[in-house]
Amino acid sequence: MSEPRISVVICVYTEDRWEDILAAVASVRAQSRPALETLLVVDHNEALLDRLTKEYKNDRAQVRVLANAGPRGLSAGRNTGIAASHGEVIAFLDDDAVAEREWLLHFAEAYDDPDVMAVGGRTMPIWASGRRPDWFPAEFDWVVGCTYKGLPEGLVRVRNVLGGNASFRREAFSVAGGFATGIGRDGDKRPLGCEETELCIRLTRAMPEAVLLIDDRAVIHHRVPEVRERFGYFRTRTYAEGLSKALVARSVGSDKGLESERRYTTRVLPAGVARGLRDAVLGRRGGAWRAGAIVAGVAAAAGGYVLGSVRARRGGGSFRVAEISMPTPRDAEGEEAAA
Repeated sequence: MSEPRISVVICVYTEDRWEDILAAVASVRAQSRPALETLLVVDHNEALLDRLTKEYKNDRAQVRVLANAGPRGLSAGRNTGIAASHGEVIAFLDDDAVAEREWLLHFAEAYDDPDVMAVGGRTMPIWASGRRPDWFPAEFDWVVGCTYKGLPEGLVRVRNVLGGNASFRREAFSVAGGFATGIGRDGDKRPLGCEETELCIRLTRAMPEAVLLIDDRAVIHHRVPEVRERFGYFRTRTYAEGLSKALVARSVGSDKGLESERRYTTRVLPAGVARGLRDAVLGRRGGAWRAGAIVAGVAAAAGGYVLGSVRARRGGGSFRVAEISMPTPRDAEGEEAAA
């Protein structure tokens, strides 16, 4: 089976990340296995849309700049990119991340198996301060959009991929629909998430034979600004995760919606607390703080989940699954791709 052509979608929303956006695009263009195209989807920001259009006006064959055609937010932006893309596989890269040179190569290799519908990779943090804060537990790196301690290593089958470093076969969106709006992040507002979790669970329900993988050789490096190194953001993000998990549970049921989280909270996090306390006893920096942060993070997420569940029962927290009109896969010049 020939390797699939891959479209890369990068959703952007603020000029504050201008240099990061250019670096993200440059990392895609430097891939050892070239992308078919890169789509920059701008989330309701006319100034940024105009600026990016001018930046890439002479390179439209490889980089296309689009306006989010749906409501404000990351989910609708991704859906806009999916609908406009022409590859057999659509990969997603955060606008403040850069991909290593073999990123797309490792994604493409996994799709040799026709049952594989999604492949994710490993996301490493680039701390603005130059080093991980002493108090920040690696078990909670998902708070800053990165791969966290407790995820399986290697090439492994998973329930869901993580959206900032992920790819999906085009067929997946035809079968399951697009990302649900109303769950994920909306710019710099409350940092909700879990839209990729809900989509992946919905996909495997619609297509039980579907295989979802993480290949930790597909690496990107994600910038963590100083504000996200602070405990205030940590607390807000974990609380928002609880709210989001309540919406996911409402959509797909708590059995599937919280399946991985049960293992995480009963095995990974207790081990993290024990490790932090042991470090404190041995006089290692930040051990007690890391143990305390894990407990605080669990409490905040639980509080968000309870409130989100109450709102869901009262009819709040609505979301909608997008139906995406999928174009015929085409090459960068607009010719239909060979079957």
